[in-house]
Amino acid sequence: MQSSTQDPEIESHPFEDAADRAEAPLAPSAARFEPGVPLETQAPPVRVFNPWIIALVVTMGTFMEVLDTSIANVALPHIAGSLSASQDESTWVLTSYLVANAIILPISGWISSVIGRKNFYLISVVMFTVFSAACGIAPTLGALVVFRVLQGLSGGGLQPSVQAILADAFPGEKRGMAMAVYTVAILCAPVLGPTLGGWITDNYSWRWIFYINIPVGVLCAIFTRMVLVDPPHLTAARKANKGKKIRIDGTGLALVSIGLAATEIVLDRGQELDWFGSTFITWTAIVAGIAIVGAIAWELYTPNPVVNLRLLKERNFLFCCTIVLGMYTALYASTFLLPQYMQELMGYDATTAGLAVSPAGLVTMLEVPFVGWLMSRGSDARRLIAMGIITMTAGTYWCSLLNLSVGEHSLVWPRIVQVMGLGMTTVPLSTIMFRFLPADQSSNAAGIYALVRNEGGSIGIALSSTFLQRTTQQHQTYLAANISASNPLAMQAVQSASAAVGGDAADRSYAGLAMVYHQVQTQASLLAYMDQFRLFAYVLACLLPLVLLLKRPPKIIGKITLDAH
Repeated sequence: MQSSTQDPEIESHPFEDAADRAEAPLAPSAARFEPGVPLETQAPPVRVFNPWIIALVVTMGTFMEVLDTSIANVALPHIAGSLSASQDESTWVLTSYLVANAIILPISGWISSVIGRKNFYLISVVMFTVFSAACGIAPTLGALVVFRVLQGLSGGGLQPSVQAILADAFPGEKRGMAMAVYTVAILCAPVLGPTLGGWITDNYSWRWIFYINIPVGVLCAIFTRMVLVDPPHLTAARKANKGKKIRIDGTGLALVSIGLAATEIVLDRGQELDWFGSTFITWTAIVAGIAIVGAIAWELYTPNPVVNLRLLKERNFLFCCTIVLGMYTALYASTFLLPQYMQELMGYDATTAGLAVSPAGLVTMLEVPFVGWLMSRGSDARRLIAMGIITMTAGTYWCSLLNLSVGEHSLVWPRIVQVMGLGMTTVPLSTIMFRFLPADQSSNAAGIYALVRNEGGSIGIALSSTFLQRTTQQHQTYLAANISASNPLAMQAVQSASAAVGGDAADRSYAGLAMVYHQVQTQASLLAYMDQFRLFAYVLACLLPLVLLLKRPPKIIGKITLDAH
C-alpha cells in the first residue's frame, strides 16, 4: 500500500534527481525477513524490552571499548617505568590494541551470522572484561602486549554490533535518535579517555585504567543476557544453516587479517621509524599491499566472503564510507595537531591543553540528540550531512588562522565549530547507510563502516605527524636562508637580540644569533601547523560533492513510508 498523496513537505530541492525516487510499501505489521528488501520497508523484530533499554545496554559496552583506545596514552611513561621497558617499547601497548581492533572489525558481521549477534556481543563483552583484568595484573611488558591484543580482538566487534543491533531494534522513524545515543558514546569516549587515564594514573596506578572496565563489563554482560534478542532474519538464517557444515573463508580471513595488521603497524610506527628509510617499515608495507590487493580480489568473487565487499556496489553505502574516511582523517589529524600546537608553541601544560579542547565534547553531547530528533521528524539526511561538512571545514580552516598571540579562549572555539560539524553528519550517515541495504547484511555493513572510521583516524594521525615534521624543515630552510650579512633586516634583528644579552662582544653575538635562530624555529613550526590545518580543511571541502550523489531515503511518518520525490 502506498500513500495516495504526496506530503506537502516533500518537494524537489537541489539534492534530488529523478533516479533517486524510491517507492516503498507500507511496512508489514508482522515482523518477518524479506531477503533483498531494504531495512526501511521491513518491520522491526518482535522484542520484549523497550528498544531504548537495549540501546542503553549495548551503548554502555561500546563506550567502554572506545574509551580503551585512548585511556592508556598518557599512562605510557608510568607503564614503561613500572615494567622496566623503554618509552619506544611501551608504545606497543597502543599499537597492539589498534592492530587487533582493525582485524576483527570487518569480520564481525560474518561471526555474527555464524554464532548469532547476541552470542557474539555477549562473548565479546565477557572476554573484553576478562582480558582487561589480565592487562591490569600483567607482570611484564610482553604479557601486557599479548593481553592487549586479546583485549582488542575481544572488543573490536562491539562497535559494528551495536550499529546493527540499533538498526534492527528501532523502526525507521526512531532510528535517528537511536544512532544519536551511539554517536554520543563514540565521540565522547576518546575525549574523556586521556583525561580519565591521567587522573587515575596520577592518583592511583596505571593498572586501574584496566580494572575500571571490570564492573562496567559485568553489568553490561548481565543486562545483555537479559534484554538482547537476535532479529528474525538472523534467526531464520541460522536455522536454515543448522546441521550444515560451516563454510569458513580461510583464505579471505588470512589475507584480511595480515593486510590490516600490517597496514596498522605501518601507519602507527612509520613516522617514528622514518617510514621507508626503515627496512622493517618497507617490508611491512609490501606485505600489507600484497595482502590487501589479494583480499579485495578474493573477497569480491568468492561465494561466501568473510568481508562482503560487494556491499560497496550500493552507492549510498560507498559514498557514506568515503565521507566518513575523509572526515575522521581530518578530525584525528586536528586532534593530534591542536594540543601539540598549544604545548610546543604556546607553552601550555598538558592539562590546560586538554581542558581547552574538552568543551567540544560537551557541545557534542547536547547537539547530537537534537540532530537525532531532526532525523526522526523527517529532515533530509543529505542536507544535514552537507551542513555538517561545511561547518567542519570552517572550523578546521579557522585553526589555520591562529597565531602565537591569541588567548586560551580563542583556541576553544575553532575546535567547538569543528566538532559541531562532525555531530551534524555522524547521525545522518549512520542512519542512511542501512536504508538501501538488505536487512541480512546490516552486521557486515556495520563492520566495514567501523573499519573505515578507525582507519581514517590512523591515516589522519600518520599523515599529520609526517607532514608536520617535513614542512617544518622546509620552512626552516627557507627562513634560515634569508638570515645573512647581506640582509639588513636580519642583521638588525641579530643586533637587537645581542643588545639584550650581557657579556663581551663575542658572547653577545653568539647569544643574539641563538635567539634569532630560536625565532626561526618557532616561526617555521607555526607555518607548518597552519599548512596542516589548511590541508585537512581542503580534504573536508572535497567531500561536499559526494553528498550530491547520495540517494534520498524514503520519508517516514508514523508507520507510512512516503515516496521520496
